[in-house]
Amino acid sequence: MERWSKKKEVQSSNSEPASFVDTHCHLDMSQFDRDRDEVLRRATESGVKYIINVGSDIDGCRTSVGLSRIYEDIYATVGIHPHDADSYSDDIEGELKGWAGEDKVVAVGEIGLDYHYDNSPRDVQRRVFARQLQLSLEINLPVVIHSRDAEEDTLGILGESGVTRGVMHCFSGDREMAEQAMAKGFFISVAGPVTFRNAGKLQEVVSQIPDEYLLIETDAPYLSPEPYRGKRNEPSFIIETARKIAQLRGVSLDDIKRITTLTP
Repeated sequence: MERWSKKKEVQSSNSEPASFVDTHCHLDMSQFDRDRDEVLRRATESGVKYIINVGSDIDGCRTSVGLSRIYEDIYATVGIHPHDADSYSDDIEGELKGWAGEDKVVAVGEIGLDYHYDNSPRDVQRRVFARQLQLSLEINLPVVIHSRDAEEDTLGILGESGVTRGVMHCFSGDREMAEQAMAKGFFISVAGPVTFRNAGKLQEVVSQIPDEYLLIETDAPYLSPEPYRGKRNEPSFIIETARKIAQLRGVSLDDIKRITTLTP
């Protein structure tokens, strides 16, 4: 089964030791303007080889693509987050299409539904989500899905779209949702909340995800794992998430590096 991103470009070779891939972060955001290079240095020292920087609004997409041009180990995605769905337009879609032609743009995202904050009307979120899914088919890129308190509509719209390549970012659903997403061809990406004390349901799901569907991420600057909770998140912190996942699955940290980095 094909990975959701252009993994031939970001996978480790068999002769190299496994490294981490942070499959979802936002280094384009202002929280990193002061020390972005230092953040990247710490990531490298912590074993993070590749970073996928995820666009969420039009300015973030523009910066994300710019970072992928500057830094060898940063790849980009482009898409409009459900919070900003009411800003979506033909002009914005044209910009997304233009960026999608670049070699280091690997997905459409982050797109989806957020019924927790409802920063954009729900009917607009659904329409823009469906439209960007069709865009992903048109330009032949996988998708990065955001879903919060909207599981039924997320899975329903995905099913209607025919999209079968992508990742459920920062997964927070239950086992049934994970199984339905994987049946549609989607990977399950796990972030810092899996380390939280009250994350029993998520921890149970993570312990059971098949190796070939598991990815890890930081969602930096958000959702710092323990023991960094409350601080700005950054790619180097992914090691704490990986340690917790290794513990839950009864495997080594190196096993988690390997199964979340190499293609099946």
